[in-house]
Amino acid sequence: DENLFGYVKGAETLPQGSWEFYQWITSRDDKAQGDYHAINTSTELEYGVTDRFSASGSVKLQSIDSHGLIIDGYLPIDENYGLRPSGVEAAMKYNFLSPAKDAIGLAGYLSFNYDWLDPHSGQDKDTYSVEMELLLQKYLMDGQLIVVGNAAMETTFADRAELDNLPPGFDWPTDPEMEIESNFGGGASYRVVNNWYVGAEALYETEFEKEVGQERWSVLAGPSIHYGSKTWWATLTWFEQL
Repeated sequence: DENLFGYVKGAETLPQGSWEFYQWITSRDDKAQGDYHAINTSTELEYGVTDRFSASGSVKLQSIDSHGLIIDGYLPIDENYGLRPSGVEAAMKYNFLSPAKDAIGLAGYLSFNYDWLDPHSGQDKDTYSVEMELLLQKYLMDGQLIVVGNAAMETTFADRAELDNLPPGFDWPTDPEMEIESNFGGGASYRVVNNWYVGAEALYETEFEKEVGQERWSVLAGPSIHYGSKTWWATLTWFEQL
């Protein structure tokens, strides 16, 4: 289950009885005004239940430093704290068609998330979400070129904590919210020399909230560099909101 990209996923699963440890580190910067910097980490352990079915669990941490950014209903106050626990995730992945054995690889991915810190504002926010993904993967040129495609749907229940000393008239809804998000992504990665891949990926996201309809949409894209040896691998991705 080697990850050639930072955000889009491949269709491979782990061999039965094998374990894999992942450490994700994401740095998020720039809101076009003010100062904004956040770090998110995810520490994940995955197990191959069968050759087609993998299960994983992860613990998430978050830090944030935000100044000079007050956005109605989104960023209420300046915030600054170091890494602290922010959420947990359980996921499973089932491979229907193998990219190596069949004409195209196909897998289903299901994850359950509970987060208690909002990733944008850094404020307390209980969020429960279920995400379902369809993953496609194709080997071309005897595996020298790998192409992937993803389609996902996520349902979320979110409940913000109340805040004191907000600016007069600031909109900070504390009623529970229901949201549905869909995203579509794709990527291609090319092996330039042994063990080294260079690729690019793109993602379209849109989110609908029950009170306002379409709340946001985003297009993101960027390059990836991947190195894979026999026992470990690493991927570096730059992802820009276009």
